[in-house]
Amino acid sequence: MPLLRISTRATSYTEPVVAELFESVFGQPPVVESKPDTAGCVISIYVEASQWTRAKQQTLRKCLPAGVKSPRVQTVRREDWAESWKRHFKPIEIGRELLVKPSWSKRRARKGQAVVVLDPGLSFGTGQHHTTRFCLTQLVKLRRKGEKQSVFDIGTGSGILAIAAARLGYAPLSAIDNDAEAVRIARDNARRNRVERKIHFQCNALGDMRRLSGFDVVCANLIANVLMAESERIVGTLKPCGALIASGILDREFSDVAAEFERRGLQLIRTQKEKPWRSGVFRKP
Repeated sequence: MPLLRISTRATSYTEPVVAELFESVFGQPPVVESKPDTAGCVISIYVEASQWTRAKQQTLRKCLPAGVKSPRVQTVRREDWAESWKRHFKPIEIGRELLVKPSWSKRRARKGQAVVVLDPGLSFGTGQHHTTRFCLTQLVKLRRKGEKQSVFDIGTGSGILAIAAARLGYAPLSAIDNDAEAVRIARDNARRNRVERKIHFQCNALGDMRRLSGFDVVCANLIANVLMAESERIVGTLKPCGALIASGILDREFSDVAAEFERRGLQLIRTQKEKPWRSGVFRKP
């Protein structure tokens, strides 16, 4: 049976809204394709023909933001769909310290380079997205070899940040997500990378973080309104002189997020903008 590719174009402003709508309608994250030399992106999802129901068509038609066209529907062969993953997910190097690659890649690690093997799946996080790559880069920069440093990964998704931290030598490691399926996938990915015993995964909402504290590094790749609403709890998980890696924030929202964490006593020490996203690293006194 063939698959359907349902896709539409979005601007950098509407991308998060359209991607969230696709995920809520179809129950799985879409593929977001963008090119440096073009404006906007293409958001696509691959589903069985039986899933393209009249109710879902009507929901998309009613809920798509103004200016976003109705989705284009194409039939694709399954082997084409499978190969498309391999075209889009390439190995990523974070300096000479870390290599993230899919299982089909034959790329060999440099001498002393930590390796994370991760295939695209239903949980967010393969290192391809700017926000995830920023977090990986900061984990490399913040690592002090020979020292014990703990990491807390909030909203772990595929588990990529916790797994990378384990490979880089961080310990102990805790990771949470409020999606039980994401936690299951993260555990499977950790097992595949042989670090499952080094990471304590939990299916918890942010509100359950009160029992967790004293981390050297906290990764929070979350949307702006969640970061701001849970800022007190997030800051409370950091030990003195600890670092918060905050990502997943639209550039136009970053100043509000930064102001909220500075109000909680943190200091912004590093920030980076890439396309519509801006991320930052904050330090606790």
